[in-house]
Amino acid sequence: MAKYLILIYESEQVWESASEEQWQAAMVEHERFTQQVPEQGGKILGGEALQPTSTATAVRGDVVTDGPFVETKEALGAYYVVEARDLDHAIALAKLCPAGTGGVELRPIMEVDG
Repeated sequence: MAKYLILIYESEQVWESASEEQWQAAMVEHERFTQQVPEQGGKILGGEALQPTSTATAVRGDVVTDGPFVETKEALGAYYVVEARDLDHAIALAKLCPAGTGGVELRPIMEVDG
């Protein structure tokens, strides 16, 4: 099995004004996703939601600044690390991942020995 990173990009503005019901609905979708992955033969190795980009600290060499490096309409808001048989399997799992106001990016994780 290969490891893949599913990066979830969404609009931060939508979540800044989200109601408790919207948050709960999103949590239900993510819970369903965590159940679907093993049902589809994959495995979730980890994942977390991230604080908003306004809490980010950008480090470029010796320069440290508050906030994100670039302005975007969608920001990285969460991720999952999954195991999948191959890229096609990982794509099928990524299609199940909720990202209601945006989308996901799928990246293979490089295996580095040593």
